[in-house]
Amino acid sequence: MATKDYNGLNTYDEIAESWYRLRHRTRFMAELTEVAARWRSGRLLNVGCAHGPDFLPFQDKFELWGLDSSSPMISMALKYSDKFKFTASLLVADAVSLPFKDKSFDWIISVAAYHHILDKRGRLQAFQELRRVLKPGGEVFLTVWNRWQKDFICKGKEVKVPWKMKDKQVMRHYYLFTYPEITILLKSAGFSEVMTYSENDYRLPVKYLSRNICVRARLD
Repeated sequence: MATKDYNGLNTYDEIAESWYRLRHRTRFMAELTEVAARWRSGRLLNVGCAHGPDFLPFQDKFELWGLDSSSPMISMALKYSDKFKFTASLLVADAVSLPFKDKSFDWIISVAAYHHILDKRGRLQAFQELRRVLKPGGEVFLTVWNRWQKDFICKGKEVKVPWKMKDKQVMRHYYLFTYPEITILLKSAGFSEVMTYSENDYRLPVKYLSRNICVRARLD
C-alpha cells in the first residue's frame, strides 16, 4: 500500500475504508514495540503508512512522519491519529521517489509495503531512496511477504490476492521476496548491515518458511 502498482492503478484507493475497519490494529505490535524501545526517540518516517496503526508504539517519544500513495488511505490515517490521540505529518507520495532531503530521518519503518512494487528497477530505486533519506547510523525496520510461505509455495514470485468487500472483490498484486534476495537488494542499495528474521508469532524452527520477512537494515 506504499506504492502505486505499475499498471497505473492504486487498488488501495478502493479498499481504504474497509481496510481501516478490518485492519484496525497492527499485526506487528511486538516487533515494532521492540524497535521503538531500541531507538528510544528521534525523527521517524513510516513508508506506506496506510491508515496509521504502525505508529502506535512510537507515538510518545518520536516525531512522526508518514506517507502513502493512496490519498484515501491518508484520509483514514488522519482519522486514526485523531482517534488514538497522536500527531503525525502525513502526505501522499510514492516510495520510489521520496519527497525529502538527504539524511532527513533518524529511523524508518515500513510494514507490508515494498512487496507492492512490481518491477525490479523500482524495488532497487525504492530501497536506494530509503538509504538516501536516512541519517548515518540510522536504521530501517520493514516487513514483506515471503515467497516460501505455505500459501504461495507453488504459485511463483508474483501473485494476486483478493480483498473482499460487500459489493465487489478487488485483486491486490504482490511481489514475493526471499530472505537472500531482500538481503542482497538492501546491500546493493547501500545498507551496511542487514538482519532478517521471522515474525514474532511464527513457531517453526526454520525461518525461511515464515509468512513474513522482517528486516532491520543499518546505515553506517
